[in-house]
Amino acid sequence: MNRKWMAVMVSGALVTGAGGTYIGMKWLEPEQVQTQNTTKENQMINYVKNKGESLPDLAKIAQAYDLIKGSYVETVDESKLVEGAIQGMVSTLNDPYSVYMDAKTASQFNETLESTFEGIGAEMTSKDGKAIIVAPYKNSPAEKAGLKPKDEIIKVDGTSVKGLDLYKVTTKIRGKKGTTVTLEIKREGVSDPLEIKVKRDKIPMETVFASMKEDGTKSIGYIEITQFSQNTAADFKRELSKLEKQKMDGLIIDVRGNPGGLLVSVEEILSVLVTNQKPSYQIQQRDGEKLPYYSKLKESKKYPISVLVDEGSASASEILAGALKEAEGYTLIGEKTFGKGTVQQAVPMGDGSTIKLTMFKWLTPNGNWIHHKGIEPNIEIKQPDYFYIHPLEVEKTMTVDMNNEQIKIAQQMLDGLGYATGRADGYYDKQTENAVKAFQNEVGLPATGEIDPKTAESLEEEITSAIKNEKNDLQLQVALKSFKK
Repeated sequence: MNRKWMAVMVSGALVTGAGGTYIGMKWLEPEQVQTQNTTKENQMINYVKNKGESLPDLAKIAQAYDLIKGSYVETVDESKLVEGAIQGMVSTLNDPYSVYMDAKTASQFNETLESTFEGIGAEMTSKDGKAIIVAPYKNSPAEKAGLKPKDEIIKVDGTSVKGLDLYKVTTKIRGKKGTTVTLEIKREGVSDPLEIKVKRDKIPMETVFASMKEDGTKSIGYIEITQFSQNTAADFKRELSKLEKQKMDGLIIDVRGNPGGLLVSVEEILSVLVTNQKPSYQIQQRDGEKLPYYSKLKESKKYPISVLVDEGSASASEILAGALKEAEGYTLIGEKTFGKGTVQQAVPMGDGSTIKLTMFKWLTPNGNWIHHKGIEPNIEIKQPDYFYIHPLEVEKTMTVDMNNEQIKIAQQMLDGLGYATGRADGYYDKQTENAVKAFQNEVGLPATGEIDPKTAESLEEEITSAIKNEKNDLQLQVALKSFKK
């Protein structure tokens, strides 16, 4: 396999494009993209001949093209016929990661590889024809609005996205900084659809956040990687060097909610963490041949390493987690990962459009294919229930004897904050009223016992604060304690 193009992306899917596991942007030779023939049919025939493959019945495609172009009741845009034919071929693969991008969409996708882009800041994928959130970016508008992994997008600005491919959905969501998009989502465990408004912003691609955690007598280095972009590996190595100079006793690598990114980036990170005793990962071609990839590192780190993962850890994150678990025996802590084990290549078509096609599988060091399975952590632990609560939206004051989904959310928030309601079924009883009064007293609001918009806003703020408090991060706390053993 030619290593020259073995380096572009490994990701779930982008909210401003959509992705897969990318190992390269394979730029075909000019004669393969555009021949000297004058007709599109001859160009296709010659392309296939140049590839040395058997010729399909392209005359049938040309016949259908001529029939529609010449006989359909209305005038037809020729370019749309061609685009539709390509999209139709790709759609028959039933693979959410294989897609055709027209020139405009391909341009938008390329923008997501830059240092910043404008949008809501979330990764998406397609599953069973549904647009699904993989994970929101750290501190993004999507995260702040309350979007969570596995949320299914049903409508965008009131319009159903049923039947639309992922790129059309993401194009509708994408927009200029300062504008607002309204998403209707379906969330697991919630009976009614939720409406979430997200104000678009400029999304910086800062991907590495490091700090030193003091836990008793030990100093534990902590590096969070939110995505694998162009500068991630260099930033990781720099921060790792700083922590090592501070004589850390262990390292936590946090890829929770990390949907993926550039393969070259994760490969460079693994080159300083995984020795050459086992492959960091393997690529399996369509003929079944497995190509292992080794680092040149000879000695393991002198300190222990733990990795934090969850259901939003996808693709490149899973390559990293799988390598550290299977090749080095490091501990994975958290929840089972997303489960994406296929590899795509984006192939330019010569006119600005691109076909992104699944061409390979990637395997863990031990040869495991984690597609639709994910990677199981060594220590499985979930966060407190209130970490998974969706946003509280209150337009009209909620009072005793009312019963709805928003009251249920409020009850879950109150319980999470230590104000016992005794129930979480959405019925507003006297005990819920007393819990609300206690909360209102604590935050300095009039103790009415009613949940008005101001009380709801305060509940949201307090829950957000509790989630950001490291002491409440059970997965992180377990990781810190693991170094005491």
